[in-house]
Amino acid sequence: MRTGVPVFAGLLALAARGGRADPTWPAPTDEMEEILYQLQGFKGRLFNDQITPCNNEAAGPGRVTASEWLRIGFHDMATRNRFSDVGGLDGSIQFEVNNSENTGPGHNTTLKWFSNFLSARSSLADLIAAGVYASVRGCGGPIVPVRGGRVDAAAAGPIGVPQPENSVVSFRNAFDRMGFSSEEMIQVTACGHTLGGVHREEFPGLVPEGMGVNGQIGLDSTVAGFDNKIVTEYLDGTSQNVLVRPVAGTAFANQRNSDFKVFNSDFNVTMNTMTAATAFNNICATVLQKMIDTVPSAVTLSDPIAPYTIKPVDMQLTLNPGGTSMFLSGYIRLRTTNIPIATVRDLTFTWKDRAGGNNCGSGSCSRTFTHQGGSTGFDDTFVFYPIEITMPASSGISQFTVRLNMNDGSSQTFDNNGNAYPLSDGVILQKPQSCLAQSTGAVTVTALVRNDITETPDLFVSYPEPRPASDRNPVPALKSTTIAMTKGACVGVYTFYSASYTIPGGRSFNARLTVTAGSETDDFNKAADITGTCVAFTGSATCTTNTTPSSVSSSVGASSTRTSTSTARTSTSTTGTPTPSIPQTLGGYRFVSCWTEGTGVRALGGAAYAYDGMTLESCMGNCTGFDYWGTEYGRECYCGNSLASSSQSAPVGDCNMLCAGNPLQYCGAGNRIVLTSTVSTTSTTSTSTSSSAAATGTLARKPVVGAYTLVGCQTEATGARALSANSYAADTMTLESCATFCSGYTYFGTEYGRECYCGNALNAGSIPAAQSDCSMVCAGNPFEYCGAGNRLELYKLTVAVSSSSSSLSSSSSSSTSSTAAATSTLAHRPTISPFTLAGCYTEGVGSRALSEKSYASGTSMTLQSCATFCSGYKYFGTEYGSECYCGNVLHSTSTNVTLAECSMPCSGNPFQYCGAGNRLELYVNPSWTSGGVTGPSHPATVAGGWGFYNCMTEGTSGRALAAKAYAAADMTLDACAAFCTGYTYFGTEYASECYCGNSFAAGSVPAGAVGECGMTCSGNGNQYCGAGNRLSVYSHA
Repeated sequence: MRTGVPVFAGLLALAARGGRADPTWPAPTDEMEEILYQLQGFKGRLFNDQITPCNNEAAGPGRVTASEWLRIGFHDMATRNRFSDVGGLDGSIQFEVNNSENTGPGHNTTLKWFSNFLSARSSLADLIAAGVYASVRGCGGPIVPVRGGRVDAAAAGPIGVPQPENSVVSFRNAFDRMGFSSEEMIQVTACGHTLGGVHREEFPGLVPEGMGVNGQIGLDSTVAGFDNKIVTEYLDGTSQNVLVRPVAGTAFANQRNSDFKVFNSDFNVTMNTMTAATAFNNICATVLQKMIDTVPSAVTLSDPIAPYTIKPVDMQLTLNPGGTSMFLSGYIRLRTTNIPIATVRDLTFTWKDRAGGNNCGSGSCSRTFTHQGGSTGFDDTFVFYPIEITMPASSGISQFTVRLNMNDGSSQTFDNNGNAYPLSDGVILQKPQSCLAQSTGAVTVTALVRNDITETPDLFVSYPEPRPASDRNPVPALKSTTIAMTKGACVGVYTFYSASYTIPGGRSFNARLTVTAGSETDDFNKAADITGTCVAFTGSATCTTNTTPSSVSSSVGASSTRTSTSTARTSTSTTGTPTPSIPQTLGGYRFVSCWTEGTGVRALGGAAYAYDGMTLESCMGNCTGFDYWGTEYGRECYCGNSLASSSQSAPVGDCNMLCAGNPLQYCGAGNRIVLTSTVSTTSTTSTSTSSSAAATGTLARKPVVGAYTLVGCQTEATGARALSANSYAADTMTLESCATFCSGYTYFGTEYGRECYCGNALNAGSIPAAQSDCSMVCAGNPFEYCGAGNRLELYKLTVAVSSSSSSLSSSSSSSTSSTAAATSTLAHRPTISPFTLAGCYTEGVGSRALSEKSYASGTSMTLQSCATFCSGYKYFGTEYGSECYCGNVLHSTSTNVTLAECSMPCSGNPFQYCGAGNRLELYVNPSWTSGGVTGPSHPATVAGGWGFYNCMTEGTSGRALAAKAYAAADMTLDACAAFCTGYTYFGTEYASECYCGNSFAAGSVPAGAVGECGMTCSGNGNQYCGAGNRLSVYSHA
C-alpha cells in the first residue's frame, strides 16, 4: 500500500537529540525504533516491562533481570573471532544456552521475552542490542546508541566466553580475539558488572550456602543501579564482590577472583580513570556501544536509531462498502520531548491524489486533527493524532505532508526530508473481508489490486514456530511462506483477490502478512489485527480501469506496523440522547469491573482482536469458550481463562471510551479493560486440601484463610528467610494448601507464586512492604495472590476467631465508638467516632463518589486515620485497602451495594475493612451540619454574562470545544469564563481543565444527567467542573 526505500537508504547520521533531522520514512529500522522508544502508554510496545523497575526479578528471586539483559549482550558477542571473522553479536546465544559457558536461568528467561518481539524487521541480535540499551538506561545509566541491521546466526558459535578461573593472560588473549584492548577489557568488565551479582546456583564454589539474598551476593552494594560503585568499592577496599574478594574457605577461592585479576591487570590505572560518575558513564556508553556493534564484517549496520519527530503509524486504507470511496485511518505520532504539547494547537494532514494532483472529491485535500493519547520512553514523550479520512476511490492517494499549527499562530511543515510521505493505493490488504481463527491458525486474506496493475498478487506470511523441545532453544524459528492469491470480483477501480493458509506453531497472532503485486505492496500487517470473522463486502461499483496511474510506483521496503480499519461504522443520533453504559450481564457473562493491564503482559492472554466495529457483543462472540473477555481502547478485544497477576481493579469511571461499533456502550480506555467473567464455574480451580479454594472468577486478596488472617505484604529477612521453620514449593500452590501445611505455626506466607514458608516469628530485617508488591498469582489458583520475588503474602494465626460476624445495617448507629487498637477478628466496624457505617458504595460514574479531599498510604491506612483526616466533613470512605476520601456530597451516581463487596483489609490494620476496587467503605457523620455551606453546585450564572447550559459529553472524534484550552491546579468557573471571553461556550472538565468554542464537535451530546458532571473545581470546592469525559458547559448570553 505504501512506497518504500532501498534497505537503509535515507537514514541520517545521529546528531544532537534535540536538533537532528528525522530519517526518511519508511525506513528498515522503523520497527526497532518503536521497540526502543515507544515503550509505555498508548500504543506502547512494553519492551522494558521485565526490567521496570530496575530491581525486577523476572528470572527468579535474587536475579535482577536488567543485569541478565546486560550480560546476555556480552555472552552473545564474546564468541567473536576477529582473525577468522566469525561470531559477534549475532543471536547465536539461543543455540548456546545449554553449554557450560552460559549457565543459569537468566539467559532462557531473557530470550523468551525477546522472542515476543522477534520479526523479519527485528532480529534477535538487534533485540539483544536493544536489551543492553534498555537495561543500562532503565537503571539510571547513560544512553548507549543502538544501530539496526544485525543478522541472526543459524547455529551455535565457537566457545569463548571467559570464565572466572582463567588467568589474566587468558583474559587478555580472549578480549584481543574479540577486538578489545586491555584497557577496554577492564572497562567492559566494570560496566557489565555494575548490575546484579553472583549466584550460588551457577557458582557454588563462590557463594556459600546461606550467604547473600536468595542465593545472590551482589557485585557491588547497588545491585539494581547502574553506577560506579563497582569501581569505587574496589579501589577503597570495601567491595563485597566475590569476584574481587572471594569468601574465605570457599572452593577455588584464590583462583576465581576474575574481577580482581582483570581490574588489577594494569595496576588499577584504568579503574582510577572511572572513579568520577560522569567519566564512568561516558566510558561505559562508548565501550558498551562497541560491544553491541561487534558483528561479522559482512553485516552492515545502520546509523544509530533515533526517534522520529513526526512519524506515520499504522496507516491503512480500506475500500468502503459500495466501492466508490476509501477510508484512510492511522496516526501521526509527534515527539513532544522538544516540542511541548502545550504549545501545539492541532495538526493538518494534506494529501495528493493518485496522480500527484489535488482531485480529492468535493472537499479540499486537507484535514485538521487534535491529539488523543500519549506514550513515553526512557527519555522521550509522544502524542498521537488519529487520522480518519474518507476519499474517492477513483482519485485515491499517493503522498501526504503534515503541518503542526502552534498556539502562537506559527506553523511547522514536515515533508519527509523533501520527499513527502509516500502512501500508495495500488495494493490494499482489505481487513474487514479478512479473518483469522487464532485457535487453529487458519487465516483468509482478502486484498484489492488496482485495475491498472497487471501482475497477480502473492500473499507472504512470516510467522514464529516454536522449536522441538529436544532442541532446548527458547527462541522460535522465524519461518515464511508464499501463497498465490485467487482472483475475485471487480468493484470500481479495484479487483478482489483472496488466499487462505493455516499458520502452524500456535502463535498465529504473532504472524505478519504482506500482499505484493509487481512493485506494489501492502506489507508487514499484524495478523492479530484481523478479526475472527470475514465480513461480506456489500455493494458493487461498476468495474472500471483506472485512468490515472499512481505517481508512486516503487515497492514498499519498510514500514511501521498498523492496526486494521473496518468500515462498519454506526452513526450517532443527536436526538433522544441515550446514555452510554456497561450492562451488568451479557449472554453467559457478568461485568466484573474496570481492570488494568498487567505489568509487561496482557491481563488476558488467550486471544486478541482489534477492529473498528467493536461492540461488547462481538467481543463476547470472539471469546466464546473463555472464562473472561474484555474490551479496551474502544476497538480492542481480549480473551483468557485467567488474569495476569499484576493486573488489578480500577475505578469504573476509568473505562470511559465508547465502543467503536456502538456509541451506547463503553469499551474500556487506554490501559483499561471492561472486564467480564463467565457466570458458570471457571475453567481453573484450585487443588487445595483445606477450605474451599475454587476459583471465584475475580482475582483479589483473601482477608481470611482458615484460621489465619492477612497481615500484608512482607519482605524477606536480611540474609535469611523471614519464616524459616518449614517450607515447600509446588506448582499447585494455593493459600489454602500453604495454610494447611503450616497448621500450628503462628505465621505462614506464600512467595513467588509457588513457595510456602512457615514460622512462629519473623526473622530480623523482615519489614512490611506495599501490598501491591505482592503481585504474583498462586500457581494453583489464578484468583489468589502468592507474594512475589522477595515478597511474602503473609498471614497470622487469629488469636480468637469469631464464630459468626455481625449483620450490619447500612444505617446502624447503635454501637459505641471503636478504638484505634486492632481487634483479633477481621470485621466491618459499625462506628468510628463520630462517624457511623453507611455501607459499601460504588464510585461515581466518571467521577469520585467523594471528591473534596483524599490521601493514600500503602502501609498505614486505618479507619481511624481516615476519619481523623476527614474531620469536619459529612462523609469519609476507604477504598482498595489504602485510599481515603472525604466529602460533604456523595456523587449522585454512587450506589449502595452489598457490604461483602467491601472485602479488602486496611493496609495499616488487617482486622478492619477498607473497601475494595471501585468500592468505598462509607461512613457518615449523623450530627454533621452544613454551617451555611450548601455544598458544590453549578451556579446558574457566572460573571461576564454566562449562564449554565448543560453537562455535555466530549465529541466522538475530538474535543467538544476545540478552539482554545488550558489547564490549572486552581481552576474555577470564573477563571475559565474569563479565559474564554469572546466565545459562545466554555466548559470545564476533570476539575482542572478549561475549553472554549463557538460550536460543539460531532458526537458531543448532553450527558444522561447533570449529576454526571460531579467533580469539584480544583480551585473552588463549591463549584462543579465536569468529570472524566464530561464538561460543565456555560453559554454566553
